[in-house]
Amino acid sequence: MAPKRKTRAAAKTPALSLRKTRSATAGKRADPPPPKKSKQSSNGKAKGARGGKRKVKDVTVIEISDAEEAPASPASKDKAAAVSSKTIIVEACKQCNSFKVRAMQVKEGLENAVPGIIVSINPDKPRRGCFEIREGGCQTFVSLLDMRRPFTRMKELNIEDVIKDIVKKIT
Repeated sequence: MAPKRKTRAAAKTPALSLRKTRSATAGKRADPPPPKKSKQSSNGKAKGARGGKRKVKDVTVIEISDAEEAPASPASKDKAAAVSSKTIIVEACKQCNSFKVRAMQVKEGLENAVPGIIVSINPDKPRRGCFEIREGGCQTFVSLLDMRRPFTRMKELNIEDVIKDIVKKIT
């Protein structure tokens, strides 16, 4: 059987404790820091609640005017002007890392071989199982579509030869 309850008159008032708690000293503190605002996503959940703080890096842009560039022969200026307007698009599927490696090889090879050329990798969402190299949209150099694993057609492709062929066709 449970013990009977004490009546209020019989219960003693507790003695005040000398111990200090955080809530007791809250009034003595300086201004509390403002609460952190969390970003809300479309579904109402807080975004970035788990992640750490992201560091913001300062980026400086240096522009070089035509007067600062080294003078070149008129023939090379015409050739560079014709090539500088060229844009090569490399479409590489994101399904496997081998697509990314080959796309980077093509980009570095073309930028080293042809000065002033613009090579972009996946400006739009790439197609599945696709590795394609084309010029701005009109001329296609390499087109491997709808490949399945293990992507043998792409892996058999010699990237150095492809880069040389593209450079010949561009210049």
